[in-house]
Amino acid sequence: MSFAVIQSGGKQYKVQSGEILKIERLPDSKENSKIEFKEILAYGDNKVIEIGTPIIQGAKVEANLIKNNKNRTVLIFKKRRRQNSRRKNGHRQQYSMIRINKIFSKDGKVLSEAEKISKPSKKEAPKKEGIK
Repeated sequence: MSFAVIQSGGKQYKVQSGEILKIERLPDSKENSKIEFKEILAYGDNKVIEIGTPIIQGAKVEANLIKNNKNRTVLIFKKRRRQNSRRKNGHRQQYSMIRINKIFSKDGKVLSEAEKISKPSKKEAPKKEGIK
């Protein structure tokens, strides 16, 4: 199974094709659009690994943006004891949910590709007849 280590939003993620993950929100991106990550730090499989210095020129990862959203609220509560002083704030971090489609090597060769998403067909389930 091939993997790649990408850098996005100041963080590093180990990704595989077909994987869905949350990353820091990508600016100026619309839902169901293709995204290319060109900051690839390493890629390989269980036998061979190629590591960049610091990035691998020519390697890239293609992904689809599923949605942009906000995480759950994180409460920030500050209290100074015996001062009758307290403050309560909340924060919702924005994120982008992406699905990794393809991982390319520095030569432009496809290392791994995700399976196509097939929409389930609406088959009618067998109807159960009730006891009369």
